[in-house]
Amino acid sequence: MELHALTAISPIDGRYRSQLQELGEYFSEYALIKYRVQVEIAYFIFLSEKKFFTITAATKKLLLATVDNFSLADALEIKKIERTTNHDVKAVEYFLKARLDQTKDAESKEWLHFGLTSQDINNTAIPLLWKHAVEIEYLPFILNLKKQLSILARQWRDTPMLARTHGQAASPTTLGKEVMVFVERIENQIELLIQIPFTAKFGGATGNFNAHFVAFPKKDWIKLGNEFVENKLGLQRQQFTTQIEHYDLLAAQFDCIKRINTILIDFCRDMWTYISMDYFKQKIKDGEIGSSAMPHKVNPIDFENAEGNLGMANTIFEYLSAKLPVSRLQRDLTDSTTLRSIGVPFSHTILALKSIERGLTKLVLNKDKLILDLESNWAVVAEAIQTILRREDYPKPYEALKALTRGKNGITKQSMHAFIDGLEIAAVVKKELKNISPHNYTGIRLK
Repeated sequence: MELHALTAISPIDGRYRSQLQELGEYFSEYALIKYRVQVEIAYFIFLSEKKFFTITAATKKLLLATVDNFSLADALEIKKIERTTNHDVKAVEYFLKARLDQTKDAESKEWLHFGLTSQDINNTAIPLLWKHAVEIEYLPFILNLKKQLSILARQWRDTPMLARTHGQAASPTTLGKEVMVFVERIENQIELLIQIPFTAKFGGATGNFNAHFVAFPKKDWIKLGNEFVENKLGLQRQQFTTQIEHYDLLAAQFDCIKRINTILIDFCRDMWTYISMDYFKQKIKDGEIGSSAMPHKVNPIDFENAEGNLGMANTIFEYLSAKLPVSRLQRDLTDSTTLRSIGVPFSHTILALKSIERGLTKLVLNKDKLILDLESNWAVVAEAIQTILRREDYPKPYEALKALTRGKNGITKQSMHAFIDGLEIAAVVKKELKNISPHNYTGIRLK
């Protein structure tokens, strides 16, 4: 069956392709080949700049254009070579050598891939594409979502809401503050994420620059390797490696994104619950159907879809962060096949962020329902009253309010005020107590 969005096995490349196709620039087979080409060319030019050999300005321009104008046809040409070599990185080397054969610097082509093993290319290309995906796609999305939540928090900062702990009515809060809880949690994790460097392995077959050193023992290959990786690629070179990088910091990034996803799962479940409690209505889209059988339904599908995709992402991120740092002796091949899937949890994460943003735009605050819930739960001011009575040295205030309210239904403004009237306290304190209501007992408001 020919590959099409409708015939794709994965929903990432099938049902959701239209929402995620831009991620093909980072995580597709084409993208990996392109980044390999970029690293090979960058290293070749770097060696020429360090006077190992010389190339003309025209050759340098041709090579840089090969990266800038890399096409699907170029990738297919490399895949054709790979059918013979049965080695993906060697196919890239042969592709570039063929390009150099078209220049006046064909004699320099053996400097391509000089001293390297394939993992010097893969373990720079993959961190580089991951870095670009995080910086260009993920961070703008998550920062924009955080900003969107911050705006809503400010918008709802004076909206009182009944809190619920253990699912039961609890001391009132404000809707804005509850949203700010998630803003702060996300913000803290973003700060942690951006502190984790993007690392790469670059040091020859088993990480010791063996081939480099035997050919040019007087060169400071550690310095040269650091300079290439850090200045030319924008990555941080790991100083001690096996054939592959150890992936510890890549795993840390996976874990950090996973924690952000977990926070967002928590947020989606809260929003779903608020919608089910009728705290929010949802904007209706013409022609849209909520249920094939129940015409009245407007389901919170965006938060549900987000929760599902976040869960999928976390499951895969968790496996990757546990598996990648483990490799037998100086290297086995399990990292190679595993790394090809890093775009899958990333894609599920981006899909979830888009769903949350879409869900937030549909929300319509139902203030009447929030007010009704507060008015129906006057028992929640018992905490306030017993605390002030403690201040006034009233005997056993907690026990008095417990006897009045615990497990009791029908506590109203009138019954609470009747209780206050029966207390042997100063009139000014009674007035203070009667000024407390579920609507204003919300603590410190957001500024």
